[in-house]
Amino acid sequence: MLEAVLQRLADAGINLAPLDLDGHFVFERDGFIALVERRKGDAFGGVGTAGLMTEAGLAPLIWRPEGPVFATRTSQQPATTERVEQLRRFQRDLQFAITGVSEMTDRPPAHDR
Repeated sequence: MLEAVLQRLADAGINLAPLDLDGHFVFERDGFIALVERRKGDAFGGVGTAGLMTEAGLAPLIWRPEGPVFATRTSQQPATTERVEQLRRFQRDLQFAITGVSEMTDRPPAHDR
């Protein structure tokens, strides 16, 4: 199972970031990062919400009246349509790599949840 996860991560171009956080792995691609729960035996757990890594730290995507921005407590930058799509692809690809479940094909329709 671990080998399959590692292969999916490699296939998606997602890298393990060299950050030592208790209880979490940090994955990155194209300037975006997300935390993944570290379970017993270095197994992978839940995938957190991805955001843009900035000098001020992790900047999640925030929808403001003037449009989407990547924001930290001390700074923000506009989120272009292209960057929003890159973030969504990273989140989707990371979720699939860790779980092996595709959001589009393996979930029941919204009305069945």
